[in-house]
Amino acid sequence: MLYGLPENIHDFMQWDWSQIQPYFEELEQRPLTADNVVEWLNDRAVLSQLISEAYSRLYVATTVDTTDTEAEKRYNAYIETVMPAGRIADQRLKEKLLASGLEPEGYEIALRNIRTQAELFREANVPLFTEEDKLRSEYDKIIGAQTVEWEGQERTIAQMRPFLLSNDRAVRERAWRLISERQLADRAALYDLWKQFLNLRRQITDNADMPDYRAYQWRSYNRFDYSPDDCLDFHNAIEEVVVPAAARIYEKRRARLGVETLRPWDTDVDPAGREPLRPFDDVKVLDDTTAAIFQRVDPELGGYYQTMRDEGLLDLENRKGKAPGGYCTGFEFSQRPFIFMNAVGTHQDVQTLLHEGGHAFHVFESSQLPPYLQIEVPIEFAEVASMSMELIAAPYLAREYGGFYSVEDAARARVEHLEGDILFWPYMAVVDAFQHWVYTHPEDALNPENCDSTWAALWDRFMPGIDYSGLEVEKATGWLRKLHIFQIPFYYVEYGLAQLGAVQVWRNSLSDQPKAVADYRKALALGGTRTLPELFNAAGAKFAMDSDVLRDAVDLIERTTAQLDPA
Repeated sequence: MLYGLPENIHDFMQWDWSQIQPYFEELEQRPLTADNVVEWLNDRAVLSQLISEAYSRLYVATTVDTTDTEAEKRYNAYIETVMPAGRIADQRLKEKLLASGLEPEGYEIALRNIRTQAELFREANVPLFTEEDKLRSEYDKIIGAQTVEWEGQERTIAQMRPFLLSNDRAVRERAWRLISERQLADRAALYDLWKQFLNLRRQITDNADMPDYRAYQWRSYNRFDYSPDDCLDFHNAIEEVVVPAAARIYEKRRARLGVETLRPWDTDVDPAGREPLRPFDDVKVLDDTTAAIFQRVDPELGGYYQTMRDEGLLDLENRKGKAPGGYCTGFEFSQRPFIFMNAVGTHQDVQTLLHEGGHAFHVFESSQLPPYLQIEVPIEFAEVASMSMELIAAPYLAREYGGFYSVEDAARARVEHLEGDILFWPYMAVVDAFQHWVYTHPEDALNPENCDSTWAALWDRFMPGIDYSGLEVEKATGWLRKLHIFQIPFYYVEYGLAQLGAVQVWRNSLSDQPKAVADYRKALALGGTRTLPELFNAAGAKFAMDSDVLRDAVDLIERTTAQLDPA
């Protein structure tokens, strides 16, 4: 046992490295035997959880208010002192464990990951990771500061989203162009930041003796169940099966809108001319109603969400200075999730909270495992947890089930979501294929104009149906607005794979909802103790990247949308 560690994470966050270091040293000096290895692993995991949660909480503070200079200082101090020293000290613990030859039962997957991470580790990369964290914060600051003036009022980019839903095409176009103009104003700053990211990642790759950053990141993400070539095959399958289905959706939308061509500002408005879905005007309504929906899906899951409400683990509303996007992070030591998002009153906000709720439930379910088995959940399956929840919860969007909408609007929301799933796969292919190009052509990618042209070519390959005539610059610079490309390289194919798994979980729920939810929860409770195919299987899905499984998914979605919206 590690004696003297704080029981409260907030107390631990006051510690500096000199107070933490003795615990690593004790673990390094403790003899390892078959009798005590599990206790040693749990002690190491608890120490790791404390450091990880302190990092997460400090990071969260920089995103809830990107203008908080004190929060930024605390975060930077932590990533400059505790995090680098902790990485080096933990590497020694990994080497100690591997040298012991001990392989406790149930630890096979975790040990595989530890071995890979230990082999990949280079002390020279530790300060580079710190620099990378700082660049991520810089990206958040640039994007978080973007505002426009609309009808005499300063608005964030997120707060402009409702105007893209207006039935007045002139309003939509004016809003879209205003947003794009503001985003392009940061083009030079983002180009410069991009070069810094690429140079840093190339140095990391060289230090680790890897052929390219793609190969490095593959091992960093513990991707054992599929290869880069499998991803390229996945792109081809999407092009074969999904792009034609997306083209059908775009053509139907164009015809219903009665426009000659579908422009970028025509992609979100209701094609039947109905007023935009307005699920809530107050974030409290979003919170209360989502709580009721989760209760309908499963009372225990609803209880998890209520715990988050009671403990202040939600930051839902948009405001100036807040970082973009949405996420759920795990506070590992406290065994609690935290949800961050930027709600402005659209149906997309509902989908985001359902999605992040799935991630949160994953944290709750896997926390029942011993500490050393809670870590290293494959991110591909983590996204199954979130995307499945969007689909499983969808039948409860109507007010008769405690949801947001009339029966008609609930059906409309479901159609928008399901069609959005089809439209997402091609976009995912653009993002993923772009990153494969970037990190296998590092010299070319250092010139942002090459990135622009590559993004535009991929867009034309996977996203036909939207007319960007006269907007070639806006189209080509779309990669600058995708935070994953900057902050979490190669973290995007997971969404495409997980969506394919989620559709299968949803398919199961259509015939037996209680069993589908029970299987879903059992799979979440496995944490990182199984391979990716085994986790998918436990949830009632097949892990696949081929045309046949995609075709089944697309067929189910198209049949369902036809039933929900005969028009």
